[in-house]
Amino acid sequence: MSQIERVAIVGGNHGNELTGVHLVKKFQQYPNLINRASFETLALLGNLKAIEEGKRYIEKDLNRCFTNQGLQNPQLSSYEDMRAKAIQQILQPQNQPFVDVIVDLHSTTANMGLTLIFCDMHPFLLRLGAYLSSINPLVKVFINQESKEHGFLRSLCELGFVIEVGAVAQNVLNGELFQETEQLIYAVLDYFERCNQGNIPQTTNHLTLYKYIGTVDYPRSDAYGKRFLSAASRREGLPLRGEIQAMIHPQLQFRDYQPLHPGDPMFLTFEGKDILYEGASTVYPIFINEAAYYEKGIAMYLSQKQEEIV
Repeated sequence: MSQIERVAIVGGNHGNELTGVHLVKKFQQYPNLINRASFETLALLGNLKAIEEGKRYIEKDLNRCFTNQGLQNPQLSSYEDMRAKAIQQILQPQNQPFVDVIVDLHSTTANMGLTLIFCDMHPFLLRLGAYLSSINPLVKVFINQESKEHGFLRSLCELGFVIEVGAVAQNVLNGELFQETEQLIYAVLDYFERCNQGNIPQTTNHLTLYKYIGTVDYPRSDAYGKRFLSAASRREGLPLRGEIQAMIHPQLQFRDYQPLHPGDPMFLTFEGKDILYEGASTVYPIFINEAAYYEKGIAMYLSQKQEEIV
């Protein structure tokens, strides 16, 4: 691995996720906290207007605007499209290489603790994940290899990743999670510093990770009000975007990273009927009941747990 020379810490890609917003403001006010001898660290706020207005976004989700096609399209003129282009320029000033690492700070209403989200199985990131989870067992690693095509900020560089913390409500600061996230960032920066010095921290070579399988929507009615409640019904081609007919089952709520077995309760209708998980194998849901994902038609992500030697 070559030397890391420039690191960007970005908060507030979603303006109502205050942990990242206020950590970046703190780092901007006290840059010595993130300065390291062997590389430059930039602290950057993402969606400035959304932060000011306390909204996730103004016109569209900024964290879906970083596709190559979108960044190169001069016709795209929404606030978020323009801001994405501006952020790209900040991360790659004229006559300089792009930043080596992007640490994108997010918070979630789901009970995900401290989660690292990687786009792929990059060996350096996996070793980083193994190190961080060894010094803090609360750290989880989630791999979403399909996210490279979705325009996420982290996809702009090879070593881009997300720190996702929760559960915390939108537009709310949680002091404990704020401090845990801050300490995790310092641990990340210290790891980079030691790697640059050829003093890679010795840790376990074992990593438990969770790999993306897919997403599940809430049970919905179709456009004509006809109700359908099962994944099987949706596979038959019925419309996805009717009214929600059920909620996350109480036995599943806040159980991110816990096993969901075939036949376990998954949803609960408003009349009190259980809707069971119909899959053939055990999965591990995350982002369960994320508030921001209602509009995206996502009730949860499903992942597969696996063990890796890194």
